[in-house]
Amino acid sequence: MFRFEYSEYLYLLAIVPILLLFYFLFTSWFKQESLKLSDDKLFQKLSPHFSWTKKHLKFALLLAAIAFLCIAYANPQWGNKKEKVRAQSSDVFIALDISQSMMAEDISPNRLERAKRLTQNIVRSLKGNRIGLIYFAGSAYLQMPLSNDYAAAEIFVQSANTGQAGTQGTAIVEAIDLAMRAFEEDKQYQRSMIIITDGESHDGEAIEKAAEALDKGLVIFTVGIGTEEGGFIPFRERGREGFKRDKDGNPVKSALNIDLLKDLAGNGGGEYYLVQEGNQIIADLKTEIDRLEKQEVEQRSFSEYASYFQYFLGFALLLLFIEYLISNRASLSKGKSIFEI
Repeated sequence: MFRFEYSEYLYLLAIVPILLLFYFLFTSWFKQESLKLSDDKLFQKLSPHFSWTKKHLKFALLLAAIAFLCIAYANPQWGNKKEKVRAQSSDVFIALDISQSMMAEDISPNRLERAKRLTQNIVRSLKGNRIGLIYFAGSAYLQMPLSNDYAAAEIFVQSANTGQAGTQGTAIVEAIDLAMRAFEEDKQYQRSMIIITDGESHDGEAIEKAAEALDKGLVIFTVGIGTEEGGFIPFRERGREGFKRDKDGNPVKSALNIDLLKDLAGNGGGEYYLVQEGNQIIADLKTEIDRLEKQEVEQRSFSEYASYFQYFLGFALLLLFIEYLISNRASLSKGKSIFEI
């Protein structure tokens, strides 16, 4: 497995194109100024041995040396020893509500953005466990099966939007049922599900489904997104922005359904949280999930990394040495080699 130990230093490579641009501008300016003082033939007589080709070569070598020094500073490494390790892990599904009501702006910037930020933080805090993603609105679907690919999970969450919902609503029952079916039936350890939603337009069977899930070893936690006061739902139609309206033309106001989410968590054996609790949610969820019965899984890891910065450093020094030896002369003087020492 290849990596850079200090990958942030690779940004220094941006110096190379910047220096190239300045060199191009300087040489263009120099040539123009030289022609103002004398014509091209006179300049050749005044500097008969000057070579722009060698000048460009020297600068190219300097740029290459700088690039190799930047790479050396980032310390390229290769994992050269694989080990199989045993680890304790839980399976966690995060169910994210992507219905239109999640666009309400009763919390800043809106419910869905706050939910996405929270979900990404939960993913980071639960590394070491297998994580899956379920999106739901009027129906539920599996966005990512249980996996240890946390980077992919964060990317999926970042791109979540209401346009991915086929129909509107809050199909919590479908989300729970989908999670139950996605787990491996032969595994008897406890599993968990985190439902992140405003609870709007819920199905009355959700509380019964949560109790059924607990009987099968699935613990449910809920996180409420929004406020009890609620907010209007932004809506765009025919290029115009406004608010979602009912059949009588009145703006629809969406409010957080706290009672539903508390009952879901209570019947599901878990806890209820409010998004405004911030980082405390992350800490509490991690503690609660760590208490669940774990399964033992086998993971492959790279336990040792060999560094190869010295090769890039050595090559950079060699290029600098060659650049120093090359002269700007177009032709050789008597007794001189191709390099002017």
